[in-house]
Amino acid sequence: MLVFMKKIALLFAGQGAQAVGMGKDLGEKYPVVSQLIQEADEILQRPLSRIMLEGPTEELTQTMNCQPALFVHGMACLAALKQEIPNFHFDAAAGLSLGEFTAHTAAGTFDFATGLSLVDKRSRFMQEACESTQGAMAAMIGAEENVVRDLASETDVDIANLNSPGQIVISGESSKVSMAVGLAKEHGIRRATLLNVAGAYHSRLMQSAYEKLGDVLGYTPIHSPKQVVVCNVDAKAVKDHEEIRNSLREQVTGTVRWIECMDYLLDVEKCDLFIELGPGGVLAGLLGRIRKGSGAISITDVPSLEAAVEKLKALF
Repeated sequence: MLVFMKKIALLFAGQGAQAVGMGKDLGEKYPVVSQLIQEADEILQRPLSRIMLEGPTEELTQTMNCQPALFVHGMACLAALKQEIPNFHFDAAAGLSLGEFTAHTAAGTFDFATGLSLVDKRSRFMQEACESTQGAMAAMIGAEENVVRDLASETDVDIANLNSPGQIVISGESSKVSMAVGLAKEHGIRRATLLNVAGAYHSRLMQSAYEKLGDVLGYTPIHSPKQVVVCNVDAKAVKDHEEIRNSLREQVTGTVRWIECMDYLLDVEKCDLFIELGPGGVLAGLLGRIRKGSGAISITDVPSLEAAVEKLKALF
């Protein structure tokens, strides 16, 4: 049988995808996963595994917990996939917000311990920024980007995420975001919904986190990634050490240009097989809306991993 080689891109989830119990069955089946989760506890010197596997949801949802937990889960899914397909390889990676750090770790920009430490610090800096400001976020559904940009300018809020056509997230001071939600219908936006988040991520209200993370990135060892990694803020591949540091810092206050990131992987890198590693399958859904006919294989637990291996084994 003739097998055509695919160009594979990995996708890693961002904050909001977390679910209590993520990684539990993978850890029970694969020692490499249970060791990774245990290593995370040792690196962080706190029981992240308990929060991941047992909850409660309110504790896992806290920024300082869900970001490291999603990072660990993404890397655990990749470790289990490599256990099943030892010669598995990929060509590119991207991650939504926090997932960009997971993508860099998968590509060897930094090792697991360094990546987790960075995510842990980032999550704490962002939680501190949330607690010291009055911020909010809202999803604008069914609107053109230029319409939402006009509304954001009028109400003095920031564009946080360009997730897919017709799905844009704004972020900023609570009163201003509420004002934007109230004015959305007048601008022809089909639906505007306040999000259940702790603060104004990817906005100027994260300035303190931007500065603190920038300081940490300044002394963090960084290598050139072995595979293409597409950054959120510029929607292009980053290779240079300083370029990587800048992109990871800038995305704390900058816009996540996810639509353009996917376009880059599809059109520039010519990726034609996407594998989402993380809970929820959100990124697979976004990809299908960004480019109809495109989709991702989602791996989050043992059944989804087994289904993915069945599809992938012919390629390796």
